[in-house]
Amino acid sequence: QVQLVESGGGLVQAGGSLRLSCAASGRTFNRYAMGWFRQVPGKEREFVAAINYSGGSTYFLDSVKGRFTISRDNTKNTVYLQMNSLKPEDTAVYYCAAGAISYSGTFTSAGYWGQGTQVTVSS
Repeated sequence: QVQLVESGGGLVQAGGSLRLSCAASGRTFNRYAMGWFRQVPGKEREFVAAINYSGGSTYFLDSVKGRFTISRDNTKNTVYLQMNSLKPEDTAVYYCAAGAISYSGTFTSAGYWGQGTQVTVSS
């Protein structure tokens, strides 16, 4: 079992930055790839970024490449999403998830999700 708690969301102006954190409970954190997703009302949850168990490989949604970075600290059971040059279209509830990454780079959740943190970017 893995329990995930996100933090770091908030209101920021366009062009600003936020860093989201996702703290995991349990001793198996470093066995999982970790991912970030986002969702706006009326739309499906969208993949944003993922990182493999060691932190050596990362994957991003095309629209956030060059602006967002994902990292993890396995000693702290925490994964981070650094978001720079934020745009109004980045406004969403952001969720972290624990899962696996396929050879093709597709992240699949193992069913472990956080409760989400709201990110609002004003224009």
